[in-house]
Amino acid sequence: MRKGLLTVGAIVVAAAAVVGISSTYVVHQTEQALVLQFGEPRKVVQEPGLHFKLPFVQNVVYYDNRVLDFDADVQEVIASDQKRLVVDSFARFRITDPLRFYQAVGSEAVVRARLDSIVNASLRNVLGSVPLGTVLTSQRAQLMSQTASIVNNEAKSFGIEVLDVRMRRVDLPEANSQAIFNRMRTEREREATELRAQGAELAQRIRSRADRERTVLLAEARRESQIARGEGDAQASRIFAESFGKDAQFFDFYRSLQAYRTALGNADTTMVLTPDGDFFRYFGADGQLRLPGQTPAAGN
Repeated sequence: MRKGLLTVGAIVVAAAAVVGISSTYVVHQTEQALVLQFGEPRKVVQEPGLHFKLPFVQNVVYYDNRVLDFDADVQEVIASDQKRLVVDSFARFRITDPLRFYQAVGSEAVVRARLDSIVNASLRNVLGSVPLGTVLTSQRAQLMSQTASIVNNEAKSFGIEVLDVRMRRVDLPEANSQAIFNRMRTEREREATELRAQGAELAQRIRSRADRERTVLLAEARRESQIARGEGDAQASRIFAESFGKDAQFFDFYRSLQAYRTALGNADTTMVLTPDGDFFRYFGADGQLRLPGQTPAAGN
């Protein structure tokens, strides 16, 4: 009898524990809950803490209360100037109405699929109304704000709020990128060729100016040297003329000595002349040099 009472008591305690556990649930600060009864929504709980529900007939669905990230698929967009863009975008959203969210989409996986089509369509509409240059300027932030507003208006029916839509990266298609790269390279090569040509022209101009200055300097130096040489020759001629006027024989003798030094100064010089010629008139028969008016020595 006693053993049976203990068994019944244990069963009652276990049943009470199960009922107690089934009738309570905890909502964390990062969550919000929707209480369902046989699949029908009964209550939305957004306050964190311990809450109660009917055991076995009610269940709880939890949704994240934080700001969630969503990465849209990379898509190709055509701008108003018919330029193609490859856009990689993302969005941030938050579940604001768990009841409507449950009735419209039911889960995050479904709402992400719906957001992907909405974000892509909005980007095509907004970017398709402006030229490529506008997307690359400071007006890009305004375009993103406009896109976020459009997406948020369409996403409100899902019980969510879209806080922001951004373009992570905007590229040209591969074929266009290669064509633009080739055009940029051709342009840089053209500029390099032009700069080299300008440098060569400047270098040639500098060389020409230097050569002209060199020629002028050499001409002036030759002119000055010719003037100095002419003045020296004139002075020498004047001195020679004065000497010739004072002693014609000595002058004639001096000039003959200069002629001898010039003609006979080189050891390799060979001259064939008669000894009694006018060139050797200052040499006696004995081959000795005589001064003007000097007579041969006795016995010679």
